[in-house]
Amino acid sequence: MELKKLKLFINGRYVESRTKQYRDVYNPSTGEVTAQCPCCTQQEIEEAIAAAKAAFPGWSNTPAMKRAQILYRVRELLIEHMEELTMLVAHENGKVLEEARGDVLKAKEPTELACQIPTLMMGESLMDASTGIDTVLYREPIGVFVGIVPFNFPAMIPMGWMTPLCVASGNCIILKVSSTTPRTALRIAELYKEAGLPDGVLNVVTCSRTEAEIFLRHPDVRGITFVGTTDVGRHIYSTAAASGKRVQALCEAKNHALVLEDAPIERTAAGIVNAAFGCAGERCMALPVVCVQESIADALVEALVRQAGKLKVGPAYDKTSRLGPVITEKHRLEIIRWIEKGIQEGATVALDGRGLIVPGYENGFYLGPTILDHVGHDTEIGNHEIFGPVLCMKRVKDFEEGLAVMNRNPFANGSVIFTQSGYFAREFQRRTDGGMVGINVGIPVPIGIFPFSGHKNSFFGDLHCLGKDSVRFYTESKSVTTRWFNEEEGGNTKVSTWDGTI
Repeated sequence: MELKKLKLFINGRYVESRTKQYRDVYNPSTGEVTAQCPCCTQQEIEEAIAAAKAAFPGWSNTPAMKRAQILYRVRELLIEHMEELTMLVAHENGKVLEEARGDVLKAKEPTELACQIPTLMMGESLMDASTGIDTVLYREPIGVFVGIVPFNFPAMIPMGWMTPLCVASGNCIILKVSSTTPRTALRIAELYKEAGLPDGVLNVVTCSRTEAEIFLRHPDVRGITFVGTTDVGRHIYSTAAASGKRVQALCEAKNHALVLEDAPIERTAAGIVNAAFGCAGERCMALPVVCVQESIADALVEALVRQAGKLKVGPAYDKTSRLGPVITEKHRLEIIRWIEKGIQEGATVALDGRGLIVPGYENGFYLGPTILDHVGHDTEIGNHEIFGPVLCMKRVKDFEEGLAVMNRNPFANGSVIFTQSGYFAREFQRRTDGGMVGINVGIPVPIGIFPFSGHKNSFFGDLHCLGKDSVRFYTESKSVTTRWFNEEEGGNTKVSTWDGTI
């Protein structure tokens, strides 16, 4: 059977690429190739930028209230097509159904925030900044933005973190989506058009890093929002910023939890299992490392092995599956290489998922939950992102040693503590390097009205995505100072100039 060749979405319509280079798109649950994705040409990148640039004047001059009405319709269409989009995420990414639905819901949540754009873009004002002189600050859209998207959240990242607040603020956007999971974003782009978004405001392309480099220096691109690896994020940040662009680069993580001896074992283990193995560990807010106080380490590891061992591994679209496949066979083998690296570094295997086979789905990209105990504090396995269902256990003497181990890590997306002590919980949230902190919460991602605030090598930029930070990122402030004269002050007889002093 001839495979379906996917298209680009440029200027409000699907466009067949002129490229001769296509990449296979897999169903991770079966290992089958389901489609082929174009690596678009440089000229097609230019055409997408030109379409967005041409759409910007009309869209930016559309009143914020009217832009919000379109976002309201997008929200309703996301709800209407929830099951369709859930299955699409499950098939192309491998998330089990509950996680796939959560991915789509996390695209809906920022869309609801974007519906508030008339309020979010409101500025500030001061009457009589000086005698008879008033100052008003406005927020205005900037122009064309580019979103560079990873594979792991096909709905949430491009259509939640990037598109809604960007277009609601009056800008246009080009999404360079992952060639591994392109279909969800392409489908939601159709829904934006159905909702009434003008042509050219939202464009979706797939390409290699070579073509993506064009965005970083192109004079008509005003900003870049990126999610991916730290090496690439650092390159994008330095290159695009050097070209005068705004950049927010959300990068890798190695989130740690600290479990103190007063934490309830079973409840804590349940939270860790969900955070470590959900989405097959392929999320930047996964919990791949636990620093556990030595006095309860054996008991916690035993509980984790027991609970993780009960997770049913299977195809994403099976309602009984609790852990789906990883994204590709190449990535599965890379995760196994990391496990073997950890063993070489001295870790012991408490739970081994390497030999797992799912009957009937032998060609799927499956890896069972894996727990490595006695991981060294400064080992590679314990401090570098693996992006898979692997949990590392680091044993520590007390709170102070655990916190020190966590803060030595070069990444600081999130950090978590499990304890019943208010004192240690307060000390932890005050002293941890993590940008998103959980107190007895395994995945401390805030709702979309707050920013996704990674620190250290987990983020490059000044303004984070989501929340008010995102609105500031996608808008420019303009201060207007005015003075008016009455009839008696007409002419130049009594006109004085303001020198800026108050």
